[in-house]
Amino acid sequence: MQLVEKAPAKINLTLDVIGKRPDGYHEVEMVMTTVDLADRIHLTLRNDRAITVEVDKGFVPGNEQNLAYQAAKLLQDRYAVNSGVHIYIEKNIPVSAGLAGGSTDAAATFRGLNRLWNLDASIDELAEYGAEIGSDVPFCVYGGTAIARGRGEKLEHIPSPPPCWVVLVKPPMGASTKDIYGKLDLKNLKHPDTGAVVDAIRERNFPAICAGLGNAMEDATFGLYPEVKSLKERVKSFGADGVLMSGSGPTVYALLQNESRAERIYNGLKGFVEQVFMVRLLGSGHRHDR
Repeated sequence: MQLVEKAPAKINLTLDVIGKRPDGYHEVEMVMTTVDLADRIHLTLRNDRAITVEVDKGFVPGNEQNLAYQAAKLLQDRYAVNSGVHIYIEKNIPVSAGLAGGSTDAAATFRGLNRLWNLDASIDELAEYGAEIGSDVPFCVYGGTAIARGRGEKLEHIPSPPPCWVVLVKPPMGASTKDIYGKLDLKNLKHPDTGAVVDAIRERNFPAICAGLGNAMEDATFGLYPEVKSLKERVKSFGADGVLMSGSGPTVYALLQNESRAERIYNGLKGFVEQVFMVRLLGSGHRHDR
């Protein structure tokens, strides 16, 4: 028996770092939403209890380090499952990109194995398990749009933004989240107004959403990777409605309501950077009642 689960990427419309927590993590507040750039997770039932991972791109671990493996192991242990699974990951989301590629693979593995292994867990239970694996996993279990607080695991679901095009540009390097947090100057951060962006989303006010985009980690990332700053300026120069770095980077994205302008930016960047994607916002996610 086999099934396939879609694993969409996320972008941050805002990302604010409130301060350092006693547990060593940073307290954050951010608005995240899913976009239609997705990995595909193929799950094949095994008759033994082995969990095996195969990835179609060489730079992703196919072992216990893979978050999809960790998600499968957690469910297998928690529910005393006597079957195993072969996880084949069709990778479309760039790696170490600020798009939650590993987290969304784990989330899709949770959702898929819930069906494959007939576990009958609720979506809320799966999100709770996800918090044990990574801060972005609970959001990725639900998808859609949410305000995330705490380490990123405390979620408040909100309506999705108005439909638009998203052009994602990933420069040819990965960004180390740990290094970037280490460079954060907490006293001098530029804090986005998350409340204003949430209000704009509720009012379906696209220009106000674009005007409010903000990421408190940009300056730290730009300090370590000046080419990300140059990339953001280049994307801005093409005349997008809104431009921001996602997560801790290095991916920069542009929001546009006009398809032909989105195509122009996509084509303009294609000759400059190898990994450029033009997708839609996804809108709704997996609801609580499912």
